[in-house]
Amino acid sequence: MQDRAETDRGTPQSLLEHLRPEAGAAPESGIVEVMKYGRGRDGLIPLWAGEGDLATPSFIVEAATRSLAAGETFYTHQRGIPELREALARYHTKVFGRDFAAEEFFVTGSGMQSIQIALAMTLGAGQEIVVPTPTWPNAAAAAGVLGAEPVEVPMTFGNAGWTLDLDRVADAMGARARALFLVSPSNPTGWTATLDELRIVLSLARRHGLWIIADETYGRFWYGAGERAPSFLDVMEAEDRVLFVNTFSKNWAMTGWRIGWIRAHPALGQVIENLVQYSTSGVATFMQRAAVAALDRGEGFLAHQIARARLGRDILSRALAATGRCRFALPQGAFYLLFRVDGETDTRKLALRLIDEAGVGLAPGTALGRGGSDFLRACFARKSEEMEIAAQRLAEALR
Repeated sequence: MQDRAETDRGTPQSLLEHLRPEAGAAPESGIVEVMKYGRGRDGLIPLWAGEGDLATPSFIVEAATRSLAAGETFYTHQRGIPELREALARYHTKVFGRDFAAEEFFVTGSGMQSIQIALAMTLGAGQEIVVPTPTWPNAAAAAGVLGAEPVEVPMTFGNAGWTLDLDRVADAMGARARALFLVSPSNPTGWTATLDELRIVLSLARRHGLWIIADETYGRFWYGAGERAPSFLDVMEAEDRVLFVNTFSKNWAMTGWRIGWIRAHPALGQVIENLVQYSTSGVATFMQRAAVAALDRGEGFLAHQIARARLGRDILSRALAATGRCRFALPQGAFYLLFRVDGETDTRKLALRLIDEAGVGLAPGTALGRGGSDFLRACFARKSEEMEIAAQRLAEALR
């Protein structure tokens, strides 16, 4: 008599059935679906992904090339080469106006790996993570793969723009909650927490014994006063349970390089090193040399990117406001405009239709969690001439 394993062997459906349920249930990206539909269209302007149109600048590329030419192709430090960790400390010291130590920084193979490590450090099966939405979907999906449950707290969109109800955040911190994931400035809304809001969130996390995973990827893409957005680093104590996840992707046009970092208390260093070891065993040295160049020499390029994004924001918002059909809040940070179109309720279908009718690729809000399903997201980090064309096409199609 054949056993069940023998009878099930070889059928595609049975292969799926024998996976861990959490892995099989990982959702397909609604943004990738739209990208697949529109990729390769002649003349299409892609505003769907979280990246600009500039290639990595030559001074960064050349640092990687020199490293390769020097034969730096061997295994490397799990926490990151000393030179990069020191550069991260210098960068933070400059941006935040106080001293940081190299021992606080850990190099990862992308911002996404930073998030996965932070989740693995703080969450287990059956536990919960509080996630204000709409938000970039990957962190919640990664928590689900671990067997944890994301508890979404929808933000409110109204005359005051996007607001986070902190009472609802507190209510979401139940007995099984172990962490809170907060992106500020926000992808996709552009909402940015004030110092007072950060203090309240930190106080709630302390009261409930939660970790905060602070995604401050867009902290420099900030359109208020000063050169950066408010940060948990402005309000926390050294031993608060806060893990900062970040990436080189946005500031220095390095999305394809896949390199990021975690900022954490040095006491957590061995745990982070272990998790790096058991996933990627470290980031290639030549990529780390490029990252050093980005941090030490990249301020001018970053300022140029921020200025382009601000101009792109203004071009797109003016055009959409003129249609009389689009509702949005002018983003305070990041480089996305999240907008709603009167009379349109299925943003997935609308995003697909706008590829055909306008030649512009947008991300559907259905991919961005509760509170975002009625919206579309456009990335405006592109040259002004192209943003003018995209804005005009969208305005004409939506009128």
